[in-house]
Amino acid sequence: MPPIVIPIVGLAAILHAAWNVILKTSGDPVLVAFRLNLVSVMVAVPIVAAWWVANGSRPIPPEGFALVMLSGFLEAAYFIALSTAYRHGDLSVVYPIARGTAPLLAVVVGVLLFNEVLAPAGWLGVGCLLAGILIVGRPWLALRPRVGSEGRRLDPAVGFALLTGVIIVTYSAVDRAGVRIVDPVVYGLLLFAVATLCLWVWIAIGRLRGSRGDDATGAPWGRSAVAGVIAFVGYMLVLVALSIAPLVVVAPLRESAIILASGWGAIRLGEATGRADATRRVGAAVLVVGIGLLVVGG
Repeated sequence: MPPIVIPIVGLAAILHAAWNVILKTSGDPVLVAFRLNLVSVMVAVPIVAAWWVANGSRPIPPEGFALVMLSGFLEAAYFIALSTAYRHGDLSVVYPIARGTAPLLAVVVGVLLFNEVLAPAGWLGVGCLLAGILIVGRPWLALRPRVGSEGRRLDPAVGFALLTGVIIVTYSAVDRAGVRIVDPVVYGLLLFAVATLCLWVWIAIGRLRGSRGDDATGAPWGRSAVAGVIAFVGYMLVLVALSIAPLVVVAPLRESAIILASGWGAIRLGEATGRADATRRVGAAVLVVGIGLLVVGG
């Protein structure tokens, strides 16, 4: 595996945590998700067009278009599930659960579907990373029933966060196949365009059904634009990494963003219950050394 994969995916993780903070702190996460995707497409069109021409304008095969459509639909579903989870739960709870379920599923998919091999040191790395995720997120606390007006029920953020994790590993597997057929840069633009269209349809249907108020404005357009650029650049970095490294390495390494997002939510957003809780969340980052073992093992 090329050593350049580590800084590529590391930067992608930082960018991913950054736009998630913007999404969580916005008034309407779904609307902001649509805006950030729209901005991503608008910014990327001239860049990707120039890239495509410079690389010979290779035609996209039918199976490539099929994978783009599927990935774009899954990307939209991901934003909807994640946004719904953020409307019900904290960043430092939702993000670890949503992203933390993906590495284990990614390893299963990579090994079973793509016949990828992970060395013993790599398996140890996965274990260390997952242990850090559990310590920083403590999802079992979120699973405790809470008392509401209708009796005891589970926090809805948990279900949507888990659904987000399933969608993550699903579109990761699709992208793993897609970037082997279509140029990663062109593939990324097309799937973002499909996701943007799907999100627009979702929002339009919601407004027709009266489930969205006219005062739902989300974050200012400026913040949405910044989030869009960040999200696109981060996702393109992941696609490039997937084109040169196996899924069982890229997906878990990408989850280092969990520590960043959890720390920001616990400290900056005041989600931690106290200093000890904040220290526990940040201290769990030590176990991210498991990522190094994973890369070596991969």
